[in-house]
Amino acid sequence: MKILIVNYECPPLGGGGGVACFQLAQELAKKHDVDYLTTGFKSLPKFEIVSNVRIFRVPVLNRTELSTATYWSMLSFAPSGFIKGISLCKNSRYDCIHAFFVVPSGLCGWGLSRFFGVPLVLSALGGDVYDPSKRFSPHKSIILKKIISFLFNHADKNTVESRNLKKIILKNYPIHKQIEVIPLGLTRPDFVKKTRSELTLPDDIIILISVGRLVPRKGYAFALEALANISSPGCHYLVIGDGPEEQSLKNLARQLHVEDMVTFLGFLPDELKFQYLSASDIYVLPSVHEGFGICLLEAMHCGLPIVSTDEGGQTDILTDGRNALLVPPGDSIALSEKIRQLLNDDLLRMNISGNNRTDIGNYYIDEIVKEYENIYIELKNSGK
Repeated sequence: MKILIVNYECPPLGGGGGVACFQLAQELAKKHDVDYLTTGFKSLPKFEIVSNVRIFRVPVLNRTELSTATYWSMLSFAPSGFIKGISLCKNSRYDCIHAFFVVPSGLCGWGLSRFFGVPLVLSALGGDVYDPSKRFSPHKSIILKKIISFLFNHADKNTVESRNLKKIILKNYPIHKQIEVIPLGLTRPDFVKKTRSELTLPDDIIILISVGRLVPRKGYAFALEALANISSPGCHYLVIGDGPEEQSLKNLARQLHVEDMVTFLGFLPDELKFQYLSASDIYVLPSVHEGFGICLLEAMHCGLPIVSTDEGGQTDILTDGRNALLVPPGDSIALSEKIRQLLNDDLLRMNISGNNRTDIGNYYIDEIVKEYENIYIELKNSGK
């Protein structure tokens, strides 16, 4: 089959949604022809082939950071991607167009789908339809609600990454089309483990770690407040990722007098990221809301016990007491109590670690990709 994936994010641009989507593209490319239409950025090539995936990058307005998109960059991706997509569709007879992120990728995907008569699969990933940390979350905008509802109702197939996200969409948008739940998948990471000394980490303390963009929705301020509540010299907190909140979080760490207990590592390549994860002891997810949380799959692969908020798609994969300790979002006191519980209970950490190494088996990409392939085949056989 020939598949065109449209996603305004593709590593190294963006966050977990882009990573998960590109991993799916790589897995699909083992058996299918896959083109990937995405955003251009500075020195990134306009075209390249990575793991048999042909990547086409188009120019957008005002994309200034790898980690986060601006409103102008998202708005301009739809027409820019559509123009490039026209030439791609003229040169290739695609069996399916798959758009990840309803806005802006869905706009571009829908236009190409209708212009060339190719079936469209539309996948929502969270922040594109609901972000409670933003004043102008899509579900609060009359215009965006109409656009998003239109795209869901005119796609040939709709998918979301979690039951929680499906519930939120059906509550906030007038949608009559069916929505299927397909979780994100994780490519089994290939990396060489490093010792703590090789990573310049101390051997005699508990290492907490988080991975994700430094944006308000990720709730890092609550994690820093929790760290201040713990105030234990026996632990240290690593934060992997960059974004617009970096300086304000560093300022908050100083205000809370925990600057010596936290290290902001910035954006790291995958191998180094997994080396830090595998050398850590506890994963912390303080997000206000997550569509799913690919970072949790990475933590589970490394056997990390998890302390997480209980609002979002993470509740599809995390069970309180089995593979995580769950707390309400925005509650730094509860977060600190659960972290302290793991700090003081070696047996609990060991049990949750073992459960995570078992449970991750359900979420590797080679299993998840079959669910998408079934959708593509169904659409192709139906003649849509």
